[in-house]
Amino acid sequence: MKILVVDDDADLLSLIAFALIQAGYAVVKAADATAALRVFEDEAPDLAILDINLPTGSGFEVCREIRRRSRVPVMMLTVRGEEADLVKALDIGADDYLTKPFSPRTLLARIKALLRRAGMMEAAGPMIAGPLSLDREGLSLRIGAAAPVRITKLEVRLMHILMANAGHVVGTERLLLHVWGSRGSGDRQLLKQLVHRLRQKVEPDPAEPRYLLTEPGAGYRLGGCSPTAPP
Repeated sequence: MKILVVDDDADLLSLIAFALIQAGYAVVKAADATAALRVFEDEAPDLAILDINLPTGSGFEVCREIRRRSRVPVMMLTVRGEEADLVKALDIGADDYLTKPFSPRTLLARIKALLRRAGMMEAAGPMIAGPLSLDREGLSLRIGAAAPVRITKLEVRLMHILMANAGHVVGTERLLLHVWGSRGSGDRQLLKQLVHRLRQKVEPDPAEPRYLLTEPGAGYRLGGCSPTAPP
């Protein structure tokens, strides 16, 4: 399940993204209205969280344009609590409205409620991409009919984001944020070591990887797969 988060407050944007990633969602971000619409078009998220006050436009304008293109659930964020904002957000097609400040638990509960109402709650079973089956709760990865392989929490996070973007390159900085929670908690060498260890567990021939592919100067990509179940 992929969520677009749009806010010009960099700290809040990172905090929301971190909470969503830890809850198992894939996250794409934007800091202004123009970037928000570009990311929405490129990434096709399943849900959008929009701040009302944005550079190069407003969250209202972004919501109106998203609603013109799609029926994905939209949640509006604002520091204001005026009834006029709430009415306007709902009138232009927003599905929910949350006033800052809010707790991550409240945000996650409202997101789950939105997804339930839209009939989009994520499946309780494993995440599937091609022959790979990831059990995030059980910390295991299965390839085809083989017995599941035990993997670590960090390896689960790495596989989660690669499987959610199967066939596409995931940049190094995005991987560091997803796996370690912040760009300052991991580095490229640690990521390289994590990929190496995971290849030893999942690749038929780690020297000639089939699934965990390196894209020099860009990041990593999951090869030979396409997602068949939502993350």
